[in-house]
Amino acid sequence: MAQVETPTVEHPLDPLTEAEINSTTEILQESQKIGSTFGFYSYQPVEPSKEEVEAWDGGSVDRDVLVALRDFQEKTTYEATVSLPDSEVTSWERLPDAQPHIPGEDIFEAEEAVRQSEEWQEAAKKRGVENFDLAIVDPWPINSSEFVPDGLEGRRLARGLSWIAESKEDNAYARPIEGVHAFVDLDEMEVVEVVDNGVVDEDSPLPPEDANYKPDLIDTRDDREHLDVIQPEGTSWEVDGREVEWQGWKFRVGWTDREGLVLHNIRFDDDGDTRKILHRASTSAMAVPYGDVDPNHNWKNAFDISEFNVGRMVNSLTEGCDCLGEMYYFDAVTNDRDGNVLEIPNAICMHEEDDGLLWKHTEWRQEDQTEVRRRRRLVVSQIATVYNYDYAFYWYFYQDGRIEAEMRLTGIDSNGVVPQGTTADDTDGFYEVVAPQVKTSIHQHHFNFRLDFDVDGETNSAFEIHNEPVDDIAWTHEESDNTGGQGWYADETLLETEQEARMDIDPLRDRYWKIVNPNETNSYGYNTGYTLHPATNVASPMQSGSPAQRRAGFLENNFWVTPYNEDEMFADGDYPNQNDNPHGLREWTKADRNIEQEDLVAWYTLGVNHRTRPEDWPVLPVEIASFEIAPEGFFDENPSVHVPPEPDACGSESTSADDD
Repeated sequence: MAQVETPTVEHPLDPLTEAEINSTTEILQESQKIGSTFGFYSYQPVEPSKEEVEAWDGGSVDRDVLVALRDFQEKTTYEATVSLPDSEVTSWERLPDAQPHIPGEDIFEAEEAVRQSEEWQEAAKKRGVENFDLAIVDPWPINSSEFVPDGLEGRRLARGLSWIAESKEDNAYARPIEGVHAFVDLDEMEVVEVVDNGVVDEDSPLPPEDANYKPDLIDTRDDREHLDVIQPEGTSWEVDGREVEWQGWKFRVGWTDREGLVLHNIRFDDDGDTRKILHRASTSAMAVPYGDVDPNHNWKNAFDISEFNVGRMVNSLTEGCDCLGEMYYFDAVTNDRDGNVLEIPNAICMHEEDDGLLWKHTEWRQEDQTEVRRRRRLVVSQIATVYNYDYAFYWYFYQDGRIEAEMRLTGIDSNGVVPQGTTADDTDGFYEVVAPQVKTSIHQHHFNFRLDFDVDGETNSAFEIHNEPVDDIAWTHEESDNTGGQGWYADETLLETEQEARMDIDPLRDRYWKIVNPNETNSYGYNTGYTLHPATNVASPMQSGSPAQRRAGFLENNFWVTPYNEDEMFADGDYPNQNDNPHGLREWTKADRNIEQEDLVAWYTLGVNHRTRPEDWPVLPVEIASFEIAPEGFFDENPSVHVPPEPDACGSESTSADDD
């Protein structure tokens, strides 16, 4: 085999480069393990161990690439490891039960296959569809084998749902072609079965109203003045390749085609001492279950991150629209199904925002003695569009040592058709009427975040903390330690094993979790630590053992802790697509491994409940959910006390070191 020139990369944690993708494809093709019937589905960099990252001295980087391939003729998935420095395939494994994700090429070809299907066209005609070229088709993942039609078992399938526009500029999602389900074999790219559950309303099979939202198709208000964010003296960050420094923070901006945005090696400069907090942070998995019992919708439970590889679905972000102010962009590259480079410019956006008050105190006994600081945050974000939905992923870095992870959900709700005259009295809570003959089903979005903590090093322990009232003897008793009756304390419990760590939020007792270094303390004897504070969340109401709940094991609890394992990266397992029992977080933790004084990974499942409403139509205003990672005992004082006042503002005078 000919030697392929080894591509260069700046840092071992950087995303794959264009040259690395080209080299990977060339090595695979020259290996003679693949032929013309293969598709190249995913290239993931094999990330180095923590020891290798720490030992890296800035020299050359030797990288391996993990590849998922599909043999369309054999209908089998293969996984290979490609060594770029050695120009060879070092591992090759046949995975007969694994299905790769559904990439863009599969989506567009499946859509066209449905439009060309005579059986689908006949079903669409029953619903008043005439111009099939104006139809759009979303090939949904099949979910579970229980929803596969008889005789199609074992195939790599997608279920095509369709809508019809009245013009190319029209919002096609306004008119579902309800009750028609086209099952597409994604290896053969042909429609293998069309299920017609019947026309909902023979007199009016399609909803009558447009649902346009573009400014050239609707009337927009003229009562808003322009708002802009300007930074005439420039930004406060420094960027070196993929490494960012800002207000004491240091981290690397990474990216994979499955997760999209990944943050590496997150540290904080504590008076000259650069201290580690997180080795890696990403959104590892996602589940979107629907609660509607209607057979046209009761099977829906999309894993948008893993079934589509959400990194491939990210938008190219634009200044003044997706982000506002002074921007810094990070591009991304991945591979297409033929092994060629697919470029995504401006895949990640970074900017600064004013976020209200950081801290303030007024010395009311002294005239004009007020100190106030504005809270500024650094925003690192990506936005991905998966069919009708748009997901905005934000990581916020604050000057007081906090990090916030936030999801914003927008786009167009998945919908269906109801008979004319259907009103709120007919829905039973399973769906809501948002327009004449248009229903949108109750559903949830659950995001699992993988947080590889290294608080002041790799030896960490986890604690559960909540408010606990004093409970000794009656507070009215003269021997009580709580004679005022108002005593309570923060109860801390060491979590020793994985099963002990499985927990849910408890906002009424202010439950949160803390990851500490048991071998390091601050000046007052507290173990240095970082906490995870929940905000809004929701439990999954799905029945235990149901196909959707069985596949999404990470929904069973909000909080999990595992000992670090380089093979445990995704809460829903490596290949959850069309998998009844994906191997993931629930299965790993059955081992009940020790998590005391270990290298720990915390997993947090953030849920959003969406009972839809007319105000969500035709475009959904953002739904917001988040959680916070905050220092507790990590510092000796408020690290933001050294933030200077804004120039010529708030009655304060700058006393920074530069003024001395």
